[in-house]
Amino acid sequence: MAILDDLQNRWYGDRAPPWWTLPLAALYRVATAARRGMYRRGWLRSERMPVPVIIVGNIVAGGAGKTPLTIALVEALRARGFRPGVVSRGYGGTASAPMLLDARPDPATVGDEPALIRMRTGAPVAVAAERADAVRLLLSEAVDVAVSDDGLQRYAIAHDVEICVIDGTRRFGNGRLLPAGPLREPESRLRDVDFIVCNGGEARDGEVQMRLAISNAVALAEPARTSPLTAFSGQRVHAIAGIGHPPRFFDALRALGVDVIPHPFPDHHRYAPSDLDFGGGLPLLMTEKDAVKCRAFARSDWWSVPVTAELPADFLDAVAARLKAPST
Repeated sequence: MAILDDLQNRWYGDRAPPWWTLPLAALYRVATAARRGMYRRGWLRSERMPVPVIIVGNIVAGGAGKTPLTIALVEALRARGFRPGVVSRGYGGTASAPMLLDARPDPATVGDEPALIRMRTGAPVAVAAERADAVRLLLSEAVDVAVSDDGLQRYAIAHDVEICVIDGTRRFGNGRLLPAGPLREPESRLRDVDFIVCNGGEARDGEVQMRLAISNAVALAEPARTSPLTAFSGQRVHAIAGIGHPPRFFDALRALGVDVIPHPFPDHHRYAPSDLDFGGGLPLLMTEKDAVKCRAFARSDWWSVPVTAELPADFLDAVAARLKAPST
């Protein structure tokens, strides 16, 4: 963890990357370009699914807001007459075979993000190591479009619509490829995607602005009990975030006047009760992604903070229009 933390600090700071990462980044560049080139030339084949596939991904390692955007897309497509389902690799889960999630999925089995999407949207969600297998599972649920949470760099299935999410504050860091920088693919990859969504910060030309809004807290032990976050304004609280960029959550709470004691955890962290034994009798606020893993041992003063992705209606209309257009 110390090495990873140091690398991430260099990616988004002023310090140069370690010398040993530079040849590895050069090899990574060659390998990723060669692999994508083989798909583009037809030497490797992308399987076209019976339903259109929307890819929600990014070109940067770590969180950029893919899951909130996926949830927003599912809700927007449903409102426009589609029957969307979601596919995911189920990162962090133990499932070894393709699985269709039930109404109360176990995040330890299927992964925290698929569990959150299923519980938040009620839409069919399938996880599998190969996304084609997950899409085939969704067909039994009569879906007419599959939304893939992540997978921009996975070409085994055809991408009908590609949406790349970027962090509007950190953007692309030092602009280098892994492990010298945070990039999974060069910035030039953005020329090929259908939409670029900027999460926070200020969108640049050609980018769609997305804002993540929070307003209420939900008691983990009693989900029917809610509280406006303004009730915590001026109050000291513990806050945890096991997401790609924890400071985003802490800063959002502080913007509402909450006095935050921050406790960042690694992305997809599997919590034990002892992890959250901070003492002091203060309330504990956490992201929805953390909450799905902590609900089983929740205390009365633990709260989940749902986030809503706010997006322009014309962007959502444009995505829906792409699905109705003939395949090319």
